[in-house]
Amino acid sequence: MTEANNTSADYLVALGKVQRFPRKEIELCIVKNFLNPDECRKLMALIDEKRRPSAIADPNGDDYFRTSETCDLDHADGFVAEIDAKICAFADIDAKFGEPLQGQRYAVGQEFKAHTDFFDPNGQDFQKYCSISGQRSWTFMIYLNEPEAGGATRFPHFKKSFTPETGTMLCWNNRNLDSSVNDWTLHHGMKVRKGTKYVITKWYREKPWPWNG
Repeated sequence: MTEANNTSADYLVALGKVQRFPRKEIELCIVKNFLNPDECRKLMALIDEKRRPSAIADPNGDDYFRTSETCDLDHADGFVAEIDAKICAFADIDAKFGEPLQGQRYAVGQEFKAHTDFFDPNGQDFQKYCSISGQRSWTFMIYLNEPEAGGATRFPHFKKSFTPETGTMLCWNNRNLDSSVNDWTLHHGMKVRKGTKYVITKWYREKPWPWNG
């Protein structure tokens, strides 16, 4: 296993069945059918059991910036641990660098406006979130279902939107090759217009996560 900041889009593409988004400004890959429908259904049920209102790291005065619900998945659950291990093995990233898996649920009208997954180095809460494990490196996000309308993930700098497909994973490097944060990773979880959208997200850090702390 490599450290999180040594994983690359080239490595992922070499695995096969992985598409890379053709822009040099970002390491962004698409993996179809990463999870099967049964795995997705089980994860959606877990999210429904323990969902809560989502939050953001640096409050920006917009109470409607992120209106989804979040679920911190329990890694003591064998099934959750299996999914986590599957992502880590695919990414070739040691599990110690990963945050616990998180689920998100978007009902009609809910969204997460354009944001980055990395923490703003100049943000008021940067030290709070990054003093132990460092900055976020890679994001692995998996669609668990297909809402009837809306819910795409849009990268506004590229004017590119990805429509949710059950089991499909998007993964991207939140940093540049020199380890600086990559503003091109700005993305918008767009409003669901009909149905409900479920995803799970796995974030990795520069340094080990305090799993036992």
